[in-house]
Parts: sequence; structure tokens; C-alpha cells
Amino acid sequence: MSQMGSVTTPIIAFEQPLSERVRTFLRLEFLFAQHKQHRSDRSTWGARATLHSLLDILTLVSRSDIKSEIIKELGDQQAALMRLKSRPGVDPTRLNAVLSEITTALNAMQSLSTQFIASALRDNEFLISVLHRSTIPGGTCVFDLPAYHYWLSQREDTVKRDLDAWFADLKPYETSIALLLRLLRSSTEAVSVIASGGMYLYSPNAAFSLVRVLVSPDYQVYPEISAGRHRFTIRFMALKDVNARSLQSSQDIPFQLQCCVL
Repeated sequence: MSQMGSVTTPIIAFEQPLSERVRTFLRLEFLFAQHKQHRSDRSTWGARATLHSLLDILTLVSRSDIKSEIIKELGDQQAALMRLKSRPGVDPTRLNAVLSEITTALNAMQSLSTQFIASALRDNEFLISVLHRSTIPGGTCVFDLPAYHYWLSQREDTVKRDLDAWFADLKPYETSIALLLRLLRSSTEAVSVIASGGMYLYSPNAAFSLVRVLVSPDYQVYPEISAGRHRFTIRFMALKDVNARSLQSSQDIPFQLQCCVL
């Protein structure tokens, strides 16, 4: 890999998942962050946005056996880190702290009912009605869902209580996914490289789960990452005006690259 000079901070991080599992984890991380942001808004619109993001999370989690995938991933990481205990040069304090986090997350996931997600969307008529209407532009307005309008008009503590109850069993998912993605992103150091004429090709020696591209906003570009089993291509596209079509940059773009795997 070519070396580059220092890059002006701040850095924008772009990520490309290379497995369906990591793709799902990244989507859920995004939705959990969105949910957390909306919860800080105590207005009626904030409550609406919070519920809609919660329904997005429930829908995504219910589509596949994410619980088993998370438990397996946590178990694999726990076993891998336990093997590191006997290696020289390993910081035992830091290692034990991560192992403690994994154990706590693993226990929380294992204590969840397998069917709670399906039952939350199947047995709650109120949530089902909001979910079905939310796919229609403006479909959750007052005349479409009077029950929803009534619920939103309740005392703030009543609305908060319901939102907290619906989210309670999703908290272990949020914690576990945040932990796994943190371990994934920190699995390797970023390497300084240069995209000659806005293009960079790389043939990895091993399989990776996530490609991260860190680039300075000073270059006014974003990467289009095309990843395959044997190589991936990064094309930097110039975006100086969002109302105009993006074109591949012709300049050399220094950036940092991370190829992450657990």
C-alpha cells in the first residue's frame, strides 16, 4: 500500500459491510442511534419519531434469527479473547474489562424470550395499526389513526412509560451490537494510502467483514466501494454541489483504509 502524508482533521468515516450479518448489525446500529436521538425530543413529534424508529427496529429484528447470530458472535469473541489470556504482552486489565462486557451482553441476550419480537408485532393491535399505516405517506395523521392521536395526547409520563416498555427487550440488542461493532472496528489499525486519480484497487490476502474508508472533508469527495470476494475497488466521487451529478475525482486522494474482521 502506498503511504500518504497527514490528513486534515476532522475525518469522515465511510463503511461497506462485506457480510449480511454485519450489514444487518450496521442497519440496527443506525436505527438505535436514530431512536436515541428522537427520545430526547419530548414533543409529540418526538414521540411519533421515536415510535416509528422503534417499529423499524422491531421489523428488522423479526425478519431473521438475529438473536442466535448475536449470541454466537458474542460466544466466539469470548472464546477468542480467553485464549489470549496466556499470551505475553496482553494487558490483563483491558482484556478482563472486555470479557466482562461480553459476558454481561451474552447473559442479557440469552435471557430474552425467543418469541418476544414476533409477539410484539403480532399481538399488539395498536402497534400493528401504526406500523401498517406508516408505510403510506401521511398515513398516520389524525383521521387515519384516531387511537394513535389519542395516545399522543396523553400525559408525557404515560407516553414515556409505553415507549420504555416496548423498547425494554430491545436494549440487550442495542448493547450487544454496539459492543460487537466496536470490537470489529478496532480489530485493525487504519493504513494510510492514496487513490491515484480518484481510484484505488486492493486485493486482500484474507476475508474481511467490513471495509472502512476515512477521508478528509477538505477533498469534497465520497467513496463508492465495490467489494468482492477477491478484491475491492474504491472510486472517489466529487460532490461540490448536491444538485449536480457526481463525477469521479481526477485528483489523487489521500485516505485511511481499514479492513476489519472479528
